[in-house]
Amino acid sequence: MVYSLTYRRPQHVDLRREDSISSEKTGPSIGGATLNDSHDASINYGIPGALSFDRIIDGGTCPPCTTRDFMNYLIYIELSAENLQFFLWYKDYVKRFELLPENERRLAPVWTAEQAEAQALAMKDNPTQIKTISPQNAAVFKGTDFSAPKATVVEMGKGNPFNTPPMTPNTGERDSVAPSEYLWSDNASTVRSTYKAPYDKKAAGAFDAADVKLQPFTVQPFREEISRIISVYIADGAPRQLNLSSKERAALLHALAITTHPTAFRQVIHTVEWTLRHQAHQNFIRWTICNGNRPRVIFARGLGVAGIIGGIIAAVLIVLSGAGRGWRVLSAIGFMIGIATLVAAWKGMCVVLHGMHHRHLRPWELFAEDDDASSVMEMKRDSFDSFGSSNSYEDQPWVAKYDKRNIIRKVFDREVWIQEPALRQIQDTIFLQAVLASVLLTAVCVGIFVAFPKGNFY
Repeated sequence: MVYSLTYRRPQHVDLRREDSISSEKTGPSIGGATLNDSHDASINYGIPGALSFDRIIDGGTCPPCTTRDFMNYLIYIELSAENLQFFLWYKDYVKRFELLPENERRLAPVWTAEQAEAQALAMKDNPTQIKTISPQNAAVFKGTDFSAPKATVVEMGKGNPFNTPPMTPNTGERDSVAPSEYLWSDNASTVRSTYKAPYDKKAAGAFDAADVKLQPFTVQPFREEISRIISVYIADGAPRQLNLSSKERAALLHALAITTHPTAFRQVIHTVEWTLRHQAHQNFIRWTICNGNRPRVIFARGLGVAGIIGGIIAAVLIVLSGAGRGWRVLSAIGFMIGIATLVAAWKGMCVVLHGMHHRHLRPWELFAEDDDASSVMEMKRDSFDSFGSSNSYEDQPWVAKYDKRNIIRKVFDREVWIQEPALRQIQDTIFLQAVLASVLLTAVCVGIFVAFPKGNFY
């Protein structure tokens, strides 16, 4: 079973930031923000409902379209995993907040849309922005005309555990908290820490940089966890800093100084979710449709071109000979194989791999068996750790190993069966389109050569 023959795989999206902020939204989202796409509308982008964003996030898909695969794509390809990490944390945070007793929830009042609008107007009337610089840069400009006031110098990275190399060892029962320093409270309603100074200091610096005069209410539920979120995702120079404007950051910090209610993140989660749904998800499905790595796809394109050239040479030789016109149809073999291979490869598919419904293993998957099992598990846990280190992967073992791999081995890398039925269906559709295009173009090319008179040169 295939999709419509007019199917087109998702286009690559390079979404401008302002598109995610200024667009009109009418549908619900997890944070009270709104989105204008229904969950079934993704087919309009070349994505079937079986591979929708919500289905992937909810764990309703098979490899290579799982949440883990989506995270790996964002880490290694799109370099924006912090959006999904923050989104997953927020989704879990909303659930945990709703499970709190009523008396605890009352301590964190709802941050209404009216309050957010009033805050935005206040910031618009007072556009003065405080720019922060690190102590190192402040020391360089000290005594010059470019020296910064003392209030604008924010201590960053001093004694901060998040400024360590990526993939810090992290073992424990809860994926969202580093157990070496942070533990959950007895009632699991918040995060308590035996080592407060680093993230508390960075969160305080973020509040100061945003010119927030209010002292956050420490009796509110999840206050320490919110401080950690600020130090990891919101503060300037954070290890997983979200791509927020200075106004968005300041508005969020003003809201978080008053309440820890999930609605305080309304604008930020709106932007993050919009980016994930309309950019990252679409690009991920487009990338996943490709069943071969780049060397294999280039190799397949070369084979396609070679097949077409072979068909042309065969047709020309037969035309120049004294053979009958019927023999010229033999050139259709080269044309058909070459065109079908080239069309499929142009869409990122290798027809040989597709014949077995296989795909190449990704570079980070290739050496998983060779690497130490504990280090592999550590890397997997770190990407889903809401409070982990930065998403840098340059020092992971597979990078150097894959760079040393010769081009022939890359072309014929190890393969694995594609488990997701919807993805196989998309690839079947693309393959059928390639075959039909090949039949039509082959008929045209062979018809042209059949029309030529015999050359009788030999």
